[in-house]
Order: sequence, then C-alpha cells, then structure tokens
Amino acid sequence: MSRQLDNDNPTIFAPTASTSTKRIQKGKASLWSEEALLEEDYAVSGYGSGSGSEEDEREDIDAEEVYDLLRSITDPEHPVSLEALRVVNPDDIHVAGNRVLVYLTPTIPHCSMSTLIGLSLRVRLLRALPTRYRVDIRIKSGTHQSEHAVNKQLNDKERVQAALENKHLLGVVEGCLQTADKRGKA
Repeated sequence: MSRQLDNDNPTIFAPTASTSTKRIQKGKASLWSEEALLEEDYAVSGYGSGSGSEEDEREDIDAEEVYDLLRSITDPEHPVSLEALRVVNPDDIHVAGNRVLVYLTPTIPHCSMSTLIGLSLRVRLLRALPTRYRVDIRIKSGTHQSEHAVNKQLNDKERVQAALENKHLLGVVEGCLQTADKRGKA
C-alpha cells in the first residue's frame, strides 16, 4: 500500500545555469573537477606535493560550489531535483569562513519531508566538504508550520546521528543522494 503524497502536484522550475562555469571564468578550476586534483599546488589534507603551510594552500569554497553540490539531490517524494523544486537555491546559501549555512524552502507549509530533505543536504555536505567546515541547515523563515522543531532536529548532532543509524532512513537518504554527483550537469 503506497502512502499518500504531501504534495501531489509540485511546481517544477527549469534548472539554472551551472554556477561552476562562473568559477572557471574567474580563473579558478572547480574544486570538484579532475583538473584541480592534477594541479601541483593542490595540497589540502596531505595530498599533493605542495611545500607551503596548509593555511596558505587551503582554498576556500563559496556559495556557488555548495549549491552545485546540493542542486541535483533528488526529492524523496518525486523523481525531481531539489533545484527544480526550488527547495534549494543559490541565494539561500551562505559561506563565511568555515561556516556553511543553507536555508531550504519546502514546497508546501506542512511538508513532512522537510526533515528528511534537510538530513540529505547535511549528509551530502558532510561527505563532500573538508571537516573544518561547520554545516547548518535551516528551514527558510515563514515557509513551514513547524519551522522551529525541524530546525532543532536538523542541527542537533545526536538526533542526526540517531537518524543515520536507522537503516530505513539511511536508505531513503542514500536514494536521494544517488543523483548528487551530477552537480549541475544536464
């Protein structure tokens, strides 16, 4: 027996242009490209052959790159990306130093999948970003009826750990992340 969907007919938007091209136009290779791994000055976390201090060789990420990591994650209810549903968008991602703040916008105010989507975003960033980054995932203000409760769940380490120990929840998160490697590719 299948469960009734929270949002039977979500609005689907056209994907935005890939933001990784903006970074390349600025003269920097994408941190996720194979060319970046081949550069001789690549020496983060002991990789490469750089000779300077780790602080000098560390390249910071920006909101565009975080968006590229998140945009192709699939919605748990629909076979559509979070970008196409406008659950994540570049204007709601903020990077300052070693802190990454992502606001997600549920498709409906009573979306029961908001916590699961937020968990998928957190797992994707925790797996992709260096450990020096602190990740905060929040519901965009005024877009969910249980905004405070969902924010509390998404940013409580013990609750996140307990959720990831649940095999069923982890399976659903892994399903959402199966398309995460597309990172803005058509």
